[in-house]
Amino acid sequence: MKTAITPTRTENFSEWYQNLIVAADLAENAPVRGCMTIKPYGWAIWELMREQMDKRIKAAGVQNANFPLLIPIAYFNREAEHVAGFAKEAAVVTHYRLKMIDGKLQPDPDAELTEPYVIRPTSETIIGEAMSRWVQSWRDLPMKLNQWVNVMRWEMRPRMFLRTSEFNWQEGHNVFATHEDANADAKKMHKMYADYMRDVLAAPVIAGEKTPEERFAGADHTYTVEQIMQDGKALQAGTSHDLGQHFAKSFNIQYLGTDGKLQYAWTTSWGTSTRMMGGLFMIHSDDDGLVLPPAVAPYQIVIIPIVREENTDALNKYAEDLGEKLRELDLRVLVDTTDMRAPDKMWKWIKRGVPLRVEIGAREMENNSVTITRRDLGKESKQTVSVDELLKTAPDLMKQMQREMYERALARQQSQIHDVATLADLEQELERGTTGFFRIKYDLTLNAEFDGLIEKYKISRRCLDANDPSFVYVAKSY
Repeated sequence: MKTAITPTRTENFSEWYQNLIVAADLAENAPVRGCMTIKPYGWAIWELMREQMDKRIKAAGVQNANFPLLIPIAYFNREAEHVAGFAKEAAVVTHYRLKMIDGKLQPDPDAELTEPYVIRPTSETIIGEAMSRWVQSWRDLPMKLNQWVNVMRWEMRPRMFLRTSEFNWQEGHNVFATHEDANADAKKMHKMYADYMRDVLAAPVIAGEKTPEERFAGADHTYTVEQIMQDGKALQAGTSHDLGQHFAKSFNIQYLGTDGKLQYAWTTSWGTSTRMMGGLFMIHSDDDGLVLPPAVAPYQIVIIPIVREENTDALNKYAEDLGEKLRELDLRVLVDTTDMRAPDKMWKWIKRGVPLRVEIGAREMENNSVTITRRDLGKESKQTVSVDELLKTAPDLMKQMQREMYERALARQQSQIHDVATLADLEQELERGTTGFFRIKYDLTLNAEFDGLIEKYKISRRCLDANDPSFVYVAKSY
């Protein structure tokens, strides 16, 4: 069977993913190595994702702010354990002016900065410095801040949306009076991420705590949401960190307690990024292109008039009128009246993952009906219904598609989790080519033999089993 994306997922999943991005017109590689340009259709998806996430963030009592892109290198030196995780990826600004030298613009040797600046890889340090000024007493707590920004981490093996040197994200940074409050809030934001991915992205997750070997540098606890892609590899989709008092002590975040004594606060940080988009695409899409859940589809419905020269104006007007009625139901609708051939229009919107395709020809216009096809189910779902029925059922159909896409993804995820009793069993499965998550006793991974498997098979501990922390999930990852 002919497909829009070649090679197919089973033939070469990695290449299929790269070609999917191009076919759906989501992004392209930028002139800057390791970076990407997100195109309008891709950015529209991110805007919808961000809007839904931002509502949940604000509902948790968090306020948005914005902090500088450039961070003094001295700030990183105040938190050496934390910066060790980013040092090899840091991009550094060393000059403040260009000069024409030998006919080319180059950094002016006389304009070297006294102190270099690091382009923001994450903002714990600069936000911590601000919080040391903003937090004075127990009345200022809790302080909950978030920013939607771009960050830079120099990437040696880039892959669009999954790993790029520059990417967009939200990063939350909260301060509390007690460790109990901080840890509870880190878990709360962790749950918020898991609920968001289920309800908005129709994407199941495995939510749990990172092992000490894998936790965020400088954290007491790291909570992660892990996803399983169709090829069985893991994707870390979001993390929430209980930072203890490490950053509070490094940046002197103290408050005057009710007892009149000065004491250090407790901080957390939590973040998700455009990496979620890569996970969204890989979880749901097929060999014909993108498949989007209605909640984050730029257009939930596309109407395609099947015109002939003699009825073009009438049919286009009929389609536009229907589009307006659907928009009144708070649906995102596009009426494609371009002069492309009808089959080309269909393939265009199939590849872009529009949830519901509505076709209208002369016969449908005459009968006051439409032909509809669900993108998530393909041509098997094609049926003709009356316009009245479409208008009556379209909103509920979007909810149904959202729910069913999640249920199918969850069933696949459950089939990709394997229990193994010993390291020998784990190696046997890996050698056999079994993909997915392997659930094994955590203490079995604390030896040189497991370290050897990490090196040989490029696996890692993803997180502890939330239902039984004596077990850990192990997998290959993106």
